[in-house]
Amino acid sequence: MRIIGGASRGLHLSPVGEGDAKAHLRPTSDRVRESIFNLLINGGYGNPVANARVLDVFAGTGALGLEALSRGAAHATFLENGAAAAAILKRNIALMRAETRCDHLRRDATKPGLNPGAPFTLIFLDPPYGKSLGEAAIAALRPWFAPDALIVWEESTAPQIPEGFSQEDQRKYGDTIVTILKAPA
Repeated sequence: MRIIGGASRGLHLSPVGEGDAKAHLRPTSDRVRESIFNLLINGGYGNPVANARVLDVFAGTGALGLEALSRGAAHATFLENGAAAAAILKRNIALMRAETRCDHLRRDATKPGLNPGAPFTLIFLDPPYGKSLGEAAIAALRPWFAPDALIVWEESTAPQIPEGFSQEDQRKYGDTIVTILKAPA
């Protein structure tokens, strides 16, 4: 697993092998991550990554948020509650030397409490597949989203789109379906 583009292109992140089922670690593959960023940057959204305030929900290794930082995001906040994932996330932030541009909140994404900072403009949502946690997280985190924020949601099946959100795009990559939503204005 490595950073695909931007200032930290080629940086190898902490390995997790094929993922850690017990810790629910299923890192987004380099190929899918590259496709997501190509879609965001070249898909008619302007460049939502540049100067973005990123929220990486169910962050795991942090690869999505760190990729965004490498490509010009201003700040990334990682929501990850698991101990194994939090340790890898901390190592990956240090490997990228991004400690001053990152926050890690060890919270349940379905019960996150109040947002400690400004609203987020780009959200990555990669919940454990098949547990309806994405829907619950969006409902709980909705006050954290800036108007018209983009949400990139990975699931194994097409998710139920929450009321008020618009589906901008949806693509299938192997066993992953990537859905891009726009938050209400």
